[in-house]
Amino acid sequence: MVNNVTLDRTFAACSHPIRRGILERLTDGELSVGEATRDFGVSKPAISRHLRILEQAGAIVRVVDGRTHTLSIPADSLEDAHAWMASRRELWERKFDAVEDYLREDDRAASGARKGGEQ
Repeated sequence: MVNNVTLDRTFAACSHPIRRGILERLTDGELSVGEATRDFGVSKPAISRHLRILEQAGAIVRVVDGRTHTLSIPADSLEDAHAWMASRRELWERKFDAVEDYLREDDRAASGARKGGEQ
């Protein structure tokens, strides 16, 4: 069962393009805060707020070693969101399969009616 509070935090964390950009940069491995947040064109306090939101959602982990802050994505950070989306994907795939089956049957019926009318 997916925890709705965790899910809400995860989707809220991923809802902003800067936060998605930070996550994208971290997909290849850990980076310093400077490397992960460079060139977004916003103030340091804004970056700090974005990082705090990502941390509270569990989407990133910050390790502090002296003055160096390193960010990474925990292995299971987006697992609840992934599970929720996968369950919705399965539902929609079944619905689309049913529509496809219906359209095939409709095409066959229309094709049969045309052939019967040609005689």
